[in-house]
Amino acid sequence: MQAFTYNALPGRVVFGSGTLSQAAAEVQALGCRRALILSTHQQRDTAQDLKARMGSAAAGLFSGAVMHTPVAITEQALAASRDCGADCVVSLGGGSTIGLGKAIALRTGLAQIVIPTTYAGSEATPILGETRDGLKTTQRSADILPEVILYDVDLTLSLPPALSVTSGMNAIAHAVEALYTADANPVISLMAEDGIRALAGALPAIVTDPRNVEARSDALYGAWLCGVCLGNAGMALHHKLCHILGGSFDLPHSETHTVLLPHVAAYNAGAAPEAMRRAARALGAGNAAEGLARLASSLGAPTSLRQIGMPQEGLDRAAELATQSPYWNPRKVERAQIRALLQNAWDGRTPAPL
Repeated sequence: MQAFTYNALPGRVVFGSGTLSQAAAEVQALGCRRALILSTHQQRDTAQDLKARMGSAAAGLFSGAVMHTPVAITEQALAASRDCGADCVVSLGGGSTIGLGKAIALRTGLAQIVIPTTYAGSEATPILGETRDGLKTTQRSADILPEVILYDVDLTLSLPPALSVTSGMNAIAHAVEALYTADANPVISLMAEDGIRALAGALPAIVTDPRNVEARSDALYGAWLCGVCLGNAGMALHHKLCHILGGSFDLPHSETHTVLLPHVAAYNAGAAPEAMRRAARALGAGNAAEGLARLASSLGAPTSLRQIGMPQEGLDRAAELATQSPYWNPRKVERAQIRALLQNAWDGRTPAPL
């Protein structure tokens, strides 16, 4: 058995169907009375319904969350929290909304209840990525971790299949990378493998029948496991590249993860053979990179950066940004090879070790 260190992250998880009705009780259990509900504009109606359900426990609603957590939006939400006298936040949505709740909590110390509606996994991590002046920075702190995660499978039944797929691939990316990060350990590796397996099995069924409750439940469970992996084991090249492309080129978050993941897996395969073996086993594939590419393609997901709006003339800058600040990765991060990786991903080529 390898030597390892494992720090379990604190937090309460409520998982099931119809659990949205427990939101007000969870606010009270935290010793709070005035929650600010957060959402995106697209999910405002669902957030309004939640506000009505929570009654006096809901003090206000801010529906301006957007991708990549711009600091300017956080400042608007902070003003809304002060105006309504909020003593906690309830984040209803995917990574954009959850990121906003984390940004508020980091600045104010307010408790968080998170109600995920996608498979992003951000709810299970003490990690916040924020964008200022076109650059995305990441920080980790215990103050960022939500106190309560309330999973309601019913909220995911209306998640469009295309978004379900890319959100699920985003979650799988957390687990794949957790298998080879510097803080990888046997406990997290078990969760990572089971999370990959759950999502890889559930996503095809969701595409066939988006209201398949069993598949939705498996996917949400897998997303939680993958989020726990990200929160405990940290990040390496894959997440670094995704943050660069998202923050500097405003690419859609989950689609960027979906496109890049097979290429980064191929890049790191020779330096992390056991991790790739476990990922391949969870995917039911002979090769992890090929299995990831095949899964995404079979589900109709985007397979090239060109498809999701990455300008080809930006590839040089992205490669430069990726190699400016040293960070851990099982294989050395070199500019020429990263530039080639990005070109392959832009073209939509078969993943290659480079």
